[in-house]
Amino acid sequence: MLLLNSLDFSLPLTNPVIIFSIVLFIILFAPIVLNKVKVPHIIGLIVAGIVIGPHGLNLLTRDSSIVLFGTVGLLYIMFLAGLEIDLAEFKKNSKKIIVFGLATFTLPFVFGTLLSHYFLGFSFLSSMLLASMFSTHTLVSYPIVGKYGVVRNMAVTLTVGGTMITDIFALIILAVIAGLTKEESSSVFWIQLGVSCIAFVGIIFFLFPPLIQWFFKKFEDSVSQYVFVLATVFLSAFLAEAAGLEAIIGAFFSGLVLNKFVPHQSALMNRINFVGNAIFIPFFLIGVGMLVDVQVITKGWNALKVASLIISVAIATKFLAAWLTQKLFGMSINQRNIIFGLSTSHAAATLAIILVGYNIIIGETATGEPIRLLNEDVLNGTILLILVSCAVGSFVVEKAASKIAMEDESASNEPKEQESDRILVSLNSSETVVSLLDLALMMKSPDAEIFTLQVVDDSIENANGGSKSLLDKAVTHSAATEQKIIPLNRYDANMSNGIIYTIKEQNVSDTIIGLPIGKSKLDFLENDTQSVLKRNSGAVYIYNSANPINTLTHMVVVVPANAHLEPGFVHWNMVLSRLAKANSMRIAFYGSKNILNRIKDWNNQSAVPVEASFNAFERGEDFLIFSKLLKRKDLLVVISSRKNGSSYSTELSKMPYFLSKYFDDYNFLLLFPEQLDSGINMENIEQVDGKLIETISEKIEALGDAGRAIKRIFKQEKKKPS
Repeated sequence: MLLLNSLDFSLPLTNPVIIFSIVLFIILFAPIVLNKVKVPHIIGLIVAGIVIGPHGLNLLTRDSSIVLFGTVGLLYIMFLAGLEIDLAEFKKNSKKIIVFGLATFTLPFVFGTLLSHYFLGFSFLSSMLLASMFSTHTLVSYPIVGKYGVVRNMAVTLTVGGTMITDIFALIILAVIAGLTKEESSSVFWIQLGVSCIAFVGIIFFLFPPLIQWFFKKFEDSVSQYVFVLATVFLSAFLAEAAGLEAIIGAFFSGLVLNKFVPHQSALMNRINFVGNAIFIPFFLIGVGMLVDVQVITKGWNALKVASLIISVAIATKFLAAWLTQKLFGMSINQRNIIFGLSTSHAAATLAIILVGYNIIIGETATGEPIRLLNEDVLNGTILLILVSCAVGSFVVEKAASKIAMEDESASNEPKEQESDRILVSLNSSETVVSLLDLALMMKSPDAEIFTLQVVDDSIENANGGSKSLLDKAVTHSAATEQKIIPLNRYDANMSNGIIYTIKEQNVSDTIIGLPIGKSKLDFLENDTQSVLKRNSGAVYIYNSANPINTLTHMVVVVPANAHLEPGFVHWNMVLSRLAKANSMRIAFYGSKNILNRIKDWNNQSAVPVEASFNAFERGEDFLIFSKLLKRKDLLVVISSRKNGSSYSTELSKMPYFLSKYFDDYNFLLLFPEQLDSGINMENIEQVDGKLIETISEKIEALGDAGRAIKRIFKQEKKKPS
């Protein structure tokens, strides 16, 4: 009891241990309780903030610690929005984003200005500032779309892009009005603001990328990388404030810059999401709730009138902008609701604008009381707007996102013509485990299975002190990414036999083999992998990792003539598209005009088209020109072929020598497409009848990946007793 007497339990609580414990229990239980009554967890956290805040039970005050964590949470939301956005879709839909951004800013601003001036009697300057608050919105409901896995839906992309447009315009208006109220404002002020903004953008988009790339190459420690990402985010936020902008702009821009360096299936991305959703973002939502004073509705008719107008205009005009966007671009009702729900929530920028207007004093009354640009009724009405808009936005987004997720799931569950991919990663060195697994995670389809294999014998086991060291490292890395792998340990006379028998036993479709470190790569390519290629008809990828894959920004793909005649043509195009999407890489294809047209047609018809360029490259003997074209941030992909393949040529037989001698310091992927294991010898058929080979090849091309199913049928038939 003596110890309890020494603790201070007076309200509001001041003991940091008790405060942090209360907040953590709210983060834990508020979503659980409210999910049972179908209330979004975001609303639960905001309501909890109201209850424990200074306008509720007064358990906690909104002190510097709450403000600090809340600010971090807000910046985290904007950072995640930039980090998770699909840059290719962002560029593709840039015109739509601009249209929506202008609509969601202009409609609230125009209606808000007119109604504030003629209905509430504010001056035009005050009305414009109040209306700019209507135009802003905060992505409070963004974690909900992340929970349902629809962050890459076009509706989300439009809203995230539109958020930046409308917030920038609103904050510019804030800066202009604040400048006009200052006696010392002059043309010098506006010149300085313009120059500082240009400098800020230049630093973020031109200085930061090479610095980030250098850091990820030099430091592969997971903790160091996460701390570096956070430091980059908050440095960007600070630079935005120094330039005269809001910190949220800097956080969003940092997410855009880091987007291409943080793959969505990586361990780093998993840590970023985990920490943000577990601590920082909930703190922000609780802090928003602590701002709300529901008693403002009892402070007279004028306060209620102002609050009603603010809430009605802000929500109605945001819905109107979402409705017009839907009709203009032919979007679904659920997509419209996603746009409306995400864009109707008001919090950070809204509060910043109102507080600035509230703190600007433009005169005094006869009794000496200050006359503010925006009065206390507007401040109280804005606080209620935060509560109502966040509630409306969360409910709408929760319902719409769940429906879109169900639609996507039902579409993905349609009958397929082939079995899911089964990827085998052969582990032969502790230095390459992470790079090989990252490659597999990026190239896999959503429902693919990944096997990791270590082939050992007694001498290797005794020398290394255990046979599962590489598998343990692979399992640990996959756990950090929340991706499931199946570890396999095999004793065999040599690596090739172990790989071959595992491929047959597990019915593997794709095999990834890493080039060893400290050994002859030429010998490995010409000897060790040949048995795997001869005795296996599935796709084989031989990977050389010189730099971390997340530091690569371009993919250079060299395609031989007649590559479209190979049965695995469609499959390797899909794999490279997924790899490029996952790592935000642009692809440059090099090949004959005929094959480039085939690839271009496939890409245009693909469900996941990639940003690609097509370059003529007719002479395979000129392959060494790529040693001059290639950069350290490029991934060289060479589409090869087995000797009985339709696209095989003598130039491909020289590829192991060229790659090991001239490209050892670059990331390269030597890809052998899948073949049909039907006993047909393409070379012999071609010698008999050139037209026959052309006809068969066209049939194989038409089958595409369905050829894999045919291959498995052949295998099953061979196993049946005669």
